[in-house]
Amino acid sequence: MEGVDKEYQAKAKGLLRAEMARRNLSYEDLAEKLTSIGIEESPKNLSNKIGRGSFSAGFMLQCLNAIGCETLRLA
Repeated sequence: MEGVDKEYQAKAKGLLRAEMARRNLSYEDLAEKLTSIGIEESPKNLSNKIGRGSFSAGFMLQCLNAIGCETLRLA
């Protein structure tokens, strides 16, 4: 089961990073956008959390909402 978890964590990390890249956003930009919706995260903490890929679905949705992502392509 652990291998499957790692696979999905890597996919989630890749999806979030891809959406940030599409918008040319840094971790500093993401931190600012999260702050604007009431979520305090430092750029360093975001880098670590996203780098590990072991964040919650809720966190991913908060990030996607903050950056203005309305659709997500999984394939």
